[in-house]
Amino acid sequence: MNMTDPIADMITRIRNGVRARLLKVDVPASKLKSEIARILKDEGYIANFKHAEDGKQGMIRVYLKYGPGMERVITDLQRVSRPGCRIYCGKDQIPRVQGGLGINILSTSRGLMTGRSAAREGVGGEILCNVW
Repeated sequence: MNMTDPIADMITRIRNGVRARLLKVDVPASKLKSEIARILKDEGYIANFKHAEDGKQGMIRVYLKYGPGMERVITDLQRVSRPGCRIYCGKDQIPRVQGGLGINILSTSRGLMTGRSAAREGVGGEILCNVW
């Protein structure tokens, strides 16, 4: 299967996993995806993630997080910038997600960070996805 947008694939796997109330989903590993998983964990959207070797490029196992009554912590994830249509924002135009309830993940010159920390650091970048 040819993969033009591995990030969209990761986002879709997590979204589908959450909707199906799975405890974990596996995504093919890459540095960028590990960073996305790290941000999701830091922001409290997933329980944990770890690398699993499969002899090829490896997998990232993402442990999904739910509330006490299995309520979803992640309502939705949205890919913003795509390979065919990149979306960039300057440090002053970083959009709010769901009125500040969600986060966006930006790829900046200083690595991946949330929109909030990018605004704090005074850097703009490419908006990879929104999570709420």
